[in-house]
Amino acid sequence: MAATFPLRIALGGDHAGFPLKEVVAARLGSQVTQMTDCGTHDTSSCDYPDFAIAVAREIVQGRADRGIVICGSGVGVSVAANKIPGIRAAICHDTYSAHQGVEHDDMNVLCIGGRIIGSELAFAIIDSFLAAKYEPQERHQRRLDQVLEIERLGLGIFQA
Repeated sequence: MAATFPLRIALGGDHAGFPLKEVVAARLGSQVTQMTDCGTHDTSSCDYPDFAIAVAREIVQGRADRGIVICGSGVGVSVAANKIPGIRAAICHDTYSAHQGVEHDDMNVLCIGGRIIGSELAFAIIDSFLAAKYEPQERHQRRLDQVLEIERLGLGIFQA
């Protein structure tokens, strides 16, 4: 039996991620406190940034604790999600990266390639991501503070 996570999750994906998103949604529905399905709802061609934005909005506006976004490779949704202040997204196709990204970097969005991995590995990665907690050790917090400063200043961080 899968673990239960006291988290509110936002889940989204484009047409390429839709098949995996659907099996993830079915499995997560009974495992998390709340799950918001941010679409897409079929395999009709659509644009991955729309779903990265929808998932990020749920987190930034405080309606979700973490997000999962699925596209064909995971790359597009990761790039798009990371443009949104407050979002720390990464592609994880292994369990170590999924928990380490949360524990060290306070990652709040997991990106998966629906054409890259199968559902069983996806479930293991998602479980690892959801079970992880940020560990604000001094070195982790120092590095996260640097990332947040980059987010705040953009290229202005390089000005003297």
